[in-house]
Amino acid sequence: MTAEPAVKISRKDFVSDQDVRWCPGCGDYSILANVQRVMPELGVPRENVVFVSGIGCSSRFPYYMNTYGFHTIHGRAPAFATGIKASRPELSVWVVTGDGDGLSIGGNHLLHALRRNLDIQILLFNNQIYGLTKGQYSPTSDVGIKTKSTPQGSIDYPIDPIAFAIGCGATFIARTIDVDAKHMQEVLKRAHDHKGTAFVEILQNCPVFNDGIWEAVENRKSRATSALVLEHGEPLVFGVPGHRQGIVFKDGIPAIIDLADDDDPIERGVVVHDEHPASASYAGVLATLHRPDFPLPVGVFRAVEKATYEDMLQAQVDSAIAERGRGDLKALLHSGDTWRI
Repeated sequence: MTAEPAVKISRKDFVSDQDVRWCPGCGDYSILANVQRVMPELGVPRENVVFVSGIGCSSRFPYYMNTYGFHTIHGRAPAFATGIKASRPELSVWVVTGDGDGLSIGGNHLLHALRRNLDIQILLFNNQIYGLTKGQYSPTSDVGIKTKSTPQGSIDYPIDPIAFAIGCGATFIARTIDVDAKHMQEVLKRAHDHKGTAFVEILQNCPVFNDGIWEAVENRKSRATSALVLEHGEPLVFGVPGHRQGIVFKDGIPAIIDLADDDDPIERGVVVHDEHPASASYAGVLATLHRPDFPLPVGVFRAVEKATYEDMLQAQVDSAIAERGRGDLKALLHSGDTWRI
């Protein structure tokens, strides 16, 4: 008997019938299109894919994916995703959140999802503003930004999402840009392939309330000198021919040196990028690189292996069953002291 050929799926299979309701020019459109392009290449049936979101512009995402999805409550998407993955570990679970949803009211939930190392993908859209509620400053907004909630300028120091993820012990940490389709798709594939929590910050433009915040790294003309592309095993070099520069560490402190076009960066002491150190200290130094003093790193900061939460949980369940048997819920409910009211 001849086996039935596998059904080939495409981006269109992951596009829902819902009208996409974001502002014209929003970076979310590009992110959605690239996620939909990547999904068919992952080899996961649509019925095994779940998108989970909280509240915010980014959190409309599950409506636009023709997969299972949960539009949950503000900041709690990581908690819902934890329950889904723990109970159904075979599912591919994606969390979509924003800098406000994920790092303000949801900061505690995001922290625990990262430290537990569930095998899920967390995409944090960072436009440094609250978009859905019309332009208040967010936990990632720069000091001094004037918004409806900070008319005299914000006096809060911002959270860096990458540094936050490193501090929480995330095993895969990356940053990409909404308008760089090729780079984003590569990062999304790597995030999916990683066994453990994959945290991806996506720099995303809000054309209404914070337009151009990432202009230096989004613009193709300035990206080469404003962004530092991280590639495992390659030196930390940026710039254009005739104006190349590299990152060196002097007593553990990053600094920039100029490079001639014929210079060997490694011989000049430029740091070679390594995603895999057991210690997160190197990734932590990379997280301190910010414009305008340094180019902004994009790519994979860290990728290390560690046992996942759901695997360890299942091992405990299996051990308990082996030791005590499967148990009886009715017997459990009627055991010990009982009383009638």
